[in-house]
Amino acid sequence: MLEVAVVGLGWWGRIITATLAESGKLRVRRAVDPDPTSAEWARRRGIAVSAGLAEALADPAIKGVVLATPHTLHTGQIAAAAAAGKHVFCEKPLALRLADVRESVRLCNAAGVVLAVGHERRFEPPMQEVKRLAASGALGTLLQIEAAFSQDKFLSLPPANWRLSAAEAPAGPMTATGIHQLDLAVGLLGPAERAFASARALGSDLVNGDTLGALVTFKSGANLLLSAILATPFAGRFAVFGNRGWAEVRDKAHPEAPEGWVLTTCRRGERPESRDYPAAPAVRANLEAFADAAEGRAPYPVPQSEMIANIAALEAIFRSAASGAVEPVEAP
Repeated sequence: MLEVAVVGLGWWGRIITATLAESGKLRVRRAVDPDPTSAEWARRRGIAVSAGLAEALADPAIKGVVLATPHTLHTGQIAAAAAAGKHVFCEKPLALRLADVRESVRLCNAAGVVLAVGHERRFEPPMQEVKRLAASGALGTLLQIEAAFSQDKFLSLPPANWRLSAAEAPAGPMTATGIHQLDLAVGLLGPAERAFASARALGSDLVNGDTLGALVTFKSGANLLLSAILATPFAGRFAVFGNRGWAEVRDKAHPEAPEGWVLTTCRRGERPESRDYPAAPAVRANLEAFADAAEGRAPYPVPQSEMIANIAALEAIFRSAASGAVEPVEAP
């Protein structure tokens, strides 16, 4: 059993904590949050609380940390955890700059600790089936991915919330939802080569933008057409097109409370076939894969090269949304 501290008890930190209450591989031994309301929430669940990270890192019983904190804090917190010899699970995005993710990977490797990232969409059963189909050659040469995710959850946030700030969320919806779609594309297509993106506030008062569209071209020549919106009700779609067939995953509900998915596939010369997938605990599956890696049972299934390639492409999208120009992706 991996004893961990959850750092940050906001919306997602509480979901993670509740999710781990049902895990047989991780136990939340401590929470870190200076907010009295969050501290009381943790204490009611029998979890010790620290106001700062240092106290949790000094606890010898804590073997890993789960970071659910503002994005700009990740790099420093990962460095502190690695220096303390603690394994690290960090919510997405792992960093906002390529240089920072490189440094986080270097420090964790030097310390001999596992670095994992909160890209739970990789652990959804239909997404894993799409990955298998692509790897088997059933879809042929991958040509293009169309990925769209919309939600309106952020419309209820106060304007000062960190998730809406220009520092924490460049390019509006990109760090909230677009990063997941980009990560899935990197897992299928490899490193990106260039990006063109536009982020605008069109349907709300979210000053950092509520509507993002991006075209990312990969070194393979394939494209990702990415849509991320914060001003419409939930919808999620991820479709992969190859020269021998295509596969599309549609979400039935927001991943916060999944209700399952529909996977539709079509191979050349055949009719489309659809299959329903029941809800599955992808968030917990990712965290338990982290525990397996930390305790030496299995390697963590998200390669570090893809963690780095994802942030390299993310940084290019940020630059493009700001410049209005096509921006190169720095080699990971």
